[in-house]
Amino acid sequence: MSAELSPKAAEIVAHTRSLLVAGGYNSFSYADLAARVNIAKASIHHHFPSKAVLVKTVVSLYRGEARAGLASLEQQFDDPLSELNAYADYWAACIRSGESPFCICAMLATELPTLPEDVAAEVQAHFHDLNAWLAGVLKRGAAADQFHLLNSPAMSARAFMAVVHGAMLMARALGDPKAFATIVQPAILKLTQAA
Repeated sequence: MSAELSPKAAEIVAHTRSLLVAGGYNSFSYADLAARVNIAKASIHHHFPSKAVLVKTVVSLYRGEARAGLASLEQQFDDPLSELNAYADYWAACIRSGESPFCICAMLATELPTLPEDVAAEVQAHFHDLNAWLAGVLKRGAAADQFHLLNSPAMSARAFMAVVHGAMLMARALGDPKAFATIVQPAILKLTQAA
């Protein structure tokens, strides 16, 4: 989809992504974007007729990046524990650098009841994608005796997602990027220990 975007539309998408990470759907307007991109609001409407269309585009692109990133982890590493650690390390690095300190879908999930239906569907689809990937990693790890799951792989994946996104929230709330790893690493260690 990014190949279909004009350079100006891609710039609008990039600024929208930053605004979503900073404060979610309801925290910005086309006037905010126009000031950042240095164009008229009408020009933004030319590229994206509504805020819902714009944010759905951003989330769709984000989902594509996430799916590609998760697939690359499977190709890079030869065992599920390494994949899980690499996933956690990715977010730890993003939070430390400030480049992408929060998952935009996690931010948008907090606003789910007030989001336009198309945007909400994209956000929910991201979590289904992530849950499926994590469940696959955990299932393969359990089969290889790397992980000892207390629940099904799908339920264990949901619990791990909650830890990761909660750790993002705590790192932001505490203003301490290191808090992320101090929360997530014990969760990974617990998965490797027999009950």
